[in-house]
Amino acid sequence: MQESTQSNDFLEKALEFIQNIDLQAIALKVLAAIAIYIIGGWLIGRVVRIADKIMAKRDYESSLRGFLKNLISWSLKILLIVAILGTFGIETTSFAAIIAAAGLAIGLALQGSMSNFAGGVLILIFKPFRVGDFIEAQGMSGTVKEIGIINTRLSTFGNQIAIIPNGKLANDNILNYSAENTRRENLTFGISYDSDIKKAKEILTDIVNNFDKVMKDPAPQVMVAELAESSVNLSLRYWATNADFWDCRWHIIEEAKMRFDAEGIEIPFPHMVEIQKKA
Repeated sequence: MQESTQSNDFLEKALEFIQNIDLQAIALKVLAAIAIYIIGGWLIGRVVRIADKIMAKRDYESSLRGFLKNLISWSLKILLIVAILGTFGIETTSFAAIIAAAGLAIGLALQGSMSNFAGGVLILIFKPFRVGDFIEAQGMSGTVKEIGIINTRLSTFGNQIAIIPNGKLANDNILNYSAENTRRENLTFGISYDSDIKKAKEILTDIVNNFDKVMKDPAPQVMVAELAESSVNLSLRYWATNADFWDCRWHIIEEAKMRFDAEGIEIPFPHMVEIQKKA
């Protein structure tokens, strides 16, 4: 008898709760949520497309464009979800606090990675170098193979892959050898004090003027750079394209040695003198 009474009380309370529900208000909230979802989704797509066009005009790297598009899209979608929950009377300030706390915890846990991420974004936006450039940074030199969000990959002269974190790369000096189409070389040749300086200068001038890969404008220069302790140092300066730079350097050094030997121009080198005392 007692169980029957409790069941009747439960049914009466359930019926009373159902009768008190404002179906019209709920329907309006559902319709408002659907409208916010449709309009918000359309606006998010529109904003993402506009941002993509702006990044394309500014020639952002494809990897950075994809990352920023996803970041913008997900950020706006989270705001859209919070707005939809708000239409049902759910307190959204608690969600904002949870999101902020989660962001802070993730930021502290990934502090090093965030530094590399920020460096990668700066590199991809300001473009101190591009894929294919030959650079020197962090004690490494090589051709840039990939610029990622977290690190940059270089192919070294020995065909090894060097991986450099973007955080360090963005906050240190970078020497980009490919930024300009041409490069100037400055080679130093030491000759003995007994050698003919004018003759040595004529030899070096003749070598660069007769090698077609050396640029003739600006004109090559040869001058006495230093009177050192054991040699007169001649400085040879010339310009070459990036593609011909190393061919010019190797040819000129080898040719200068052979021509100096043929013309009797001595290149000083350390000598060891052995003195023996008679017993």
